Amino acid sequence: MANDKKVCAHCGHTSEDEFEGDICPQCGLTYWKCSKCGYTLSASTPPETCPSCNLKCEFTNVTCYTPECGGPGNIDPRL
Repeated sequence: MANDKKVCAHCGHTSEDEFEGDICPQCGLTYWKCSKCGYTLSASTPPETCPSCNLKCEFTNVTCYTPECGGPGNIDPRL
């Protein structure tokens, strides 16, 4: 991944660390990963254009929801 910072697409909050509980500490949202460049951000819904590669991309919800990958607050490594 070219950019390891977590960025909230809604409020713009950035962090070098994971957002605790997969929620932006500023506004409270979810992890999304760009299908083209792998950029990860947190938002209530994914943007239409990726803020990293500037392309119209599909985003996958990569928030972990099960104990096998650490539960909320973690990105599911299988995705």
